[in-house]
Amino acid sequence: MKSAKVVAAAVLTLGWIFGLLLGAGDAPAQDPSFLIESDLYREHSQPLVEFNHDAHMYDYGYDCQECHHVFRGGENVWTDGDPTDCEECHNEPTVRNEKRLPLPKQQLNLKLAYHKNCIGCHRTYNHENHVMAAPVKCQECHTQPR
Repeated sequence: MKSAKVVAAAVLTLGWIFGLLLGAGDAPAQDPSFLIESDLYREHSQPLVEFNHDAHMYDYGYDCQECHHVFRGGENVWTDGDPTDCEECHNEPTVRNEKRLPLPKQQLNLKLAYHKNCIGCHRTYNHENHVMAAPVKCQECHTQPR
């Protein structure tokens, strides 16, 4: 009886390890690194940003809901499997003087949405850790030609 429990525990442990190795239960497949671009804009005013999704998740330990969101009643109800296409909601295309838009349009502006998420988080990280590790200047992120 005791040996059966040991064997069962070993099988479960090995199954769990293989599941981790094969990615079972992980977030949906995502390229580890990709260019952030949008068809919302015919031309980009800055070089494109290469975003390393895996580094933000695994190296820096950020949770999906720290970037992805769907707000209802003041609460982020986004869950794994929900759309991750920012421009589905943030579809206001202004790229110059976007901070002069009325507040509702600012909240829908794609450029402001990216900058609020990315630069805001980078500045917070640098401040909290007393380092300048996360880039905050335009050309530190906008590096990739289209």
